[in-house]
Amino acid sequence: MALWDKLKAELIDIIQWLDDTNDTLIYRFPRYNNEIKYNAKLVVREGQSAVFINEGQLADVYGPGTYTLTTQNMPILATLKGWKYGFESPFKAEVYFVSTRQFTNLKWGTPGPCTMRDPEFGAVRVTAFGIYAIKIKDPAVFIREIAGTDGEFSTDEIQDNLKGKIGMRIKEVMPELQIPVIDLESKVFTMGEILKERIAPAFEGLGITLTEVQVQDVGLPEEVERAIDKAGAMRAIGNMQMYTQYETANSINDAANNPGGLAAAGVGIGMGFGMGGQMGNAMGGAFTNMVQQPGVAPGFSGGAAQPPPMPGPPPLPQLNLFVAMNGQQAGPFETPALQQMVMSGQLTRETLVWKQGMASWTAAGTVAELAPVFGAVPPPMPPA
Repeated sequence: MALWDKLKAELIDIIQWLDDTNDTLIYRFPRYNNEIKYNAKLVVREGQSAVFINEGQLADVYGPGTYTLTTQNMPILATLKGWKYGFESPFKAEVYFVSTRQFTNLKWGTPGPCTMRDPEFGAVRVTAFGIYAIKIKDPAVFIREIAGTDGEFSTDEIQDNLKGKIGMRIKEVMPELQIPVIDLESKVFTMGEILKERIAPAFEGLGITLTEVQVQDVGLPEEVERAIDKAGAMRAIGNMQMYTQYETANSINDAANNPGGLAAAGVGIGMGFGMGGQMGNAMGGAFTNMVQQPGVAPGFSGGAAQPPPMPGPPPLPQLNLFVAMNGQQAGPFETPALQQMVMSGQLTRETLVWKQGMASWTAAGTVAELAPVFGAVPPPMPPA
């Protein structure tokens, strides 16, 4: 087998590389004992460069084209080798093909969260990730600084290093942008361009051109995302009282379709009404404090005595009634919940109810304590 390899090497005088991969940056052309015959043909295709290494020293670099390896086409190597014997004997050298095309869709990401100061949320920890593209600009520098004697060098062998350079630099760039975290996703193109400008010099020192940097997404902490969602929901709601009424009506309908769930709905309704009442009292008290007597400065208790406020209607008696819903017992419910059930049609005068002290279930319309509840609800609209 060794003899056949030697004979085959003697017959081959075309040096070329047909790349069928998507990630190979450097490929060393295999020759028996690294012997290349004089007058051999060197074929360098578009998107490639050929680098000759003689005894560990870089001799010549060739761009796309077809070359006959003679002293005219190899002046540096000819000087190094001497070729004192008519230039007919094989000379020993290594040929490295370098792919100079663009390599895309290389991934990067921040190695950890980046702390930013936001005017609305304070200190926020942000992450980012995306893709980038490179191409080898100076094959000699790349072999000297990165590849060395590696006979088949791929993007996987350098991607971690390049990804780290981008990830660390973006942790410097993002705080300098002074963009609110809510607006970061709309500025990803700007961030990519700034990253490219900042990192390109470091890549140039490795013989690589950074052709593109894309910031595909910016990650925010879960608590910040929830705060943004809540702020948007509050702006969409606008009227808190109408929102509370809407949610209360929905909870009653859901509970009616869920046997045994009306008790929990009643508790929720009571809490909703209680919170609404507290908000109303607070707003009413603030408004009363703002109203002043005519001709009296704020905080001064002089002037004519104000007439006492007119007494309002007495509060409705608090009931604890069980209601027959869908053939099952539900409750007990207090007055606010019963009012909402009457408004939604879940409780009518014919609905059977029961409370402690009653001998049996009876129609709601015959219970005296429910008269104010039914009286507070307007009658149905007359037919058109």
